[in-house]
Amino acid sequence: MNPNPNKKSFPERVEIVEVGPRDGLQNESEWVPTEMKIELINRLAACGIRTIEAASFVSPKWIPQMKDSLEVMKGIQRNSSIRYPVLTPNLKGLERALEAGAEEVAVFAAASEAFSQKNINCSISESIERFRPLIHEAKVAGVTVRGYISCVMGCPYQGEVDAETVAELAETMCKLGCREISLGDTIGVGTPLQAQNLVKTVGQRVPLDQIALHFHDTRGQALANLYACLELGVSVIDSSVAGLGGCPYASGASGNVATEDVIYMLDGMGIETGIDSEKLLDVVQFVSQSLGRPPQSRVGRANLNH
Repeated sequence: MNPNPNKKSFPERVEIVEVGPRDGLQNESEWVPTEMKIELINRLAACGIRTIEAASFVSPKWIPQMKDSLEVMKGIQRNSSIRYPVLTPNLKGLERALEAGAEEVAVFAAASEAFSQKNINCSISESIERFRPLIHEAKVAGVTVRGYISCVMGCPYQGEVDAETVAELAETMCKLGCREISLGDTIGVGTPLQAQNLVKTVGQRVPLDQIALHFHDTRGQALANLYACLELGVSVIDSSVAGLGGCPYASGASGNVATEDVIYMLDGMGIETGIDSEKLLDVVQFVSQSLGRPPQSRVGRANLNH
């Protein structure tokens, strides 16, 4: 029996961008050993995940958990079929990323002026001017660039965020050279129809196949929001193993939607991911034991109880 008789309205395959090793671990208050980070990335690769955000070349002053990013990038077992993007906030970060052998980098901006000031101490327009030369230099070096936009459905400082503002920023980043735009519900305030409206609005300016979804599950809406956007044909989802993460500049924001929860839903919908769910649950157990706490995900917790 076809588990999804209406499958034609959904993508046949979804690409998972695993952000746990970077976006997840960067918020850990206790130091996570370099060896554990390397093993986590290698284990995720063995599950069939083809895009793993591996590190962040930011100042250790701001994100001390990522100070060993060069060692991590040098230590992982590279697979030519897997992308290992890294976050680079400025030209110095790009220089270090290139030294580490990065083939893809990510830049970020906020759709909220207030959040931009709190996060990177500049306006949205100033943030664009900051990463404009970075994107240029990355292209010269033959490195692809991904763009993140945070606070796409709400900001902890200014409240509501206009979808048109997000769309305009996404278009600008695409024109500058970002191959893909990841829309981040940083504080997890979005609901399904709002998420659909956002994608429809951004989709008027940016091709649908260049849009990714990066939803946090603070209020338990992430899976519902993803489903609503899958109906529109979006086929790239950012997620974090065991639901790791949060936002250092957004108090109370819980982790990204858990990779294992997303895979469980997609498997049930008959949508391909190429990811071995059993191997993924082994990684969830590894992460949980390493950090000394249960996973944040429903699927991960259910697995522990079996």
